[in-house]
Amino acid sequence: MTKSNMADMGKLWEDLRKQARQLENEIDLKLVSFSKLGTSYSSQRDFDSDTAPLINKSSSEHMFDTMAMEIKQLLSKLTAVNDRMVEYTQTVSMNSPALLHTLQRHRDILQDYTHEFQKTEANIAFLREREDLLGSVHRDINSYKNSSGLNRRTDLYLKENDHIRSSERMIDDQISIAIATKENLQSQKSMLGTISQKMNSLGNRFPLINSLMQRINIRKRRDSIILGLVIAVCVILLILYAFH
Repeated sequence: MTKSNMADMGKLWEDLRKQARQLENEIDLKLVSFSKLGTSYSSQRDFDSDTAPLINKSSSEHMFDTMAMEIKQLLSKLTAVNDRMVEYTQTVSMNSPALLHTLQRHRDILQDYTHEFQKTEANIAFLREREDLLGSVHRDINSYKNSSGLNRRTDLYLKENDHIRSSERMIDDQISIAIATKENLQSQKSMLGTISQKMNSLGNRFPLINSLMQRINIRKRRDSIILGLVIAVCVILLILYAFH
């Protein structure tokens, strides 16, 4: 590469750096204004008026869209300049560390500006959606407040009617549960009566079994009485022993 070509290449590099710095300065100023717009965006809304919100909303959204478009254009231009700087480094046979460091610095600045712009744009978009939702709710509340007393009374009557119907359905459910419980108890009572009749029939049919069952019951009661007496005597003896 001749000295003339090297001089031309050096001039090209300086021109690219100059363009990059100029675009970076412009983007930095735009981002500061864009960030301030995002900070003050929500404070520009006043939902106590019917006309002011529309004016503020229209002007704020116009400023937002215009500034966002300008920043996108500047970022696109800076990206193109950085791409040309990359092409320059690829055409130079010997890349100095200073040149590569400068290129990386401009690329990092572009990345930081892009990230900051996207973050601010997303925040403002979120604020716009939130304010639109709040405005819609506020207008609904005002519309409800401005409605006639007849409409309010009608709404109250309808709500009261719904409560009464709900109460009636709950009472019907409780009555149904009570009827089902009663039928179940009657069915169990009938079943126990049938079992008792069968047991009495078996006892009448087999007297020996009935007599045997009575003896067993008498012996069980006698054993229980004897066991109770033994326990009582032991307790009394323990009490006497404890006091002596």
